[in-house]
Amino acid sequence: QVQLVESGGGLVQPGGSLRLSCAVSGSIFTMYSMGWYRQAPGKQRELVAAITSGGSTNYADSVKGRFTISRDNAKNTVYLQMNNLKPEDTAVYYCNAALRRVGVGIEMYWGQGTQVTVSS
Repeated sequence: QVQLVESGGGLVQPGGSLRLSCAVSGSIFTMYSMGWYRQAPGKQRELVAAITSGGSTNYADSVKGRFTISRDNAKNTVYLQMNNLKPEDTAVYYCNAALRRVGVGIEMYWGQGTQVTVSS
């Protein structure tokens, strides 16, 4: 069984910062890409940032220069540092991981989501 546990969401004023963490646990053989998605009310889930096992990153245009994704492969943990937050960043943020368990092909897993609210 694989679990993704997110933490770090909350309420912050515009211009503030938050750091999200997502720890992946379970019988993991190989971890591939990890990423963060978000879904605002009435909108589709969208990619925020992703990082490969080698450290290559990809960001949504709306967060470039403000958000930074990183990972600790030894801890199977991915982080999202969010700076200069804007009200339009308000959403539920979901962690995502592509991984292989022993004897199983590549699978995608999702965290339960953590609320980020940017408001004065």
